[in-house]
Amino acid sequence: MQGNRLVFDAVILAGGRSSRLGGVPKQSLVFQGETLLERAVAAADGARRTVIVGDGETLAGVARTKGPLTGETGPPTLLTCREEPPFAGPAAAIAAGLAALSGMGEGAPYCLVLACDMPLAARAVAVLKDALEQPTGPAGGAGVMACAEDGRMQPLAGFYSTHELRKSCQDLASRNALVNGSVRSLLASLDVQLVTVPAGSTSDVDTWDDAAALGIAAGSQRVGQDRRTGGANVGGTS
Repeated sequence: MQGNRLVFDAVILAGGRSSRLGGVPKQSLVFQGETLLERAVAAADGARRTVIVGDGETLAGVARTKGPLTGETGPPTLLTCREEPPFAGPAAAIAAGLAALSGMGEGAPYCLVLACDMPLAARAVAVLKDALEQPTGPAGGAGVMACAEDGRMQPLAGFYSTHELRKSCQDLASRNALVNGSVRSLLASLDVQLVTVPAGSTSDVDTWDDAAALGIAAGSQRVGQDRRTGGANVGGTS
């Protein structure tokens, strides 16, 4: 952080199975004229570098972004990578994203971890950023996590200490618990502050009922996408 301005990188998760959507990729669903992936990238605006974790070919087809997804030309600010093995869950996906960022040089103090399936997440991200930028914010802490007004935590909308997050990934990997590990197990050792975010800003799309509640109609997706690769989720299969 420099002068209370948050310096951060971003990891966007976009590689789950979308099993409860019948395999329709979450990131390809369209909300107010943009795919959910495009909205997630926009929500991470201000990041030094953003890495999208998911299938590269599918991602390139659903995102009209502000730069090359491959990072092959010019300064790479928007990258893609894939967790190994594919569909290994969010902990493995976050670890893959952090590794991709590490390959581009020194990491930012904080990392925004954001699932691609929350179309109104920009509102939550703004509040979380503000909490960290306040003079009374958790300086030196492990970060902040979104919490709905009803107390429901959303670990896939949070800013976390990059150093602490990497340590946690290494710890899970050392215990062979990274693959198919949950994000909650990854964050269990981090001292994170909960921040209440605006109503609906962490509403996610796991089912078609969820999509309908947000005004996303079945079939409203960017055409020509591979149905086998879906969006992000906490448990690794939804």
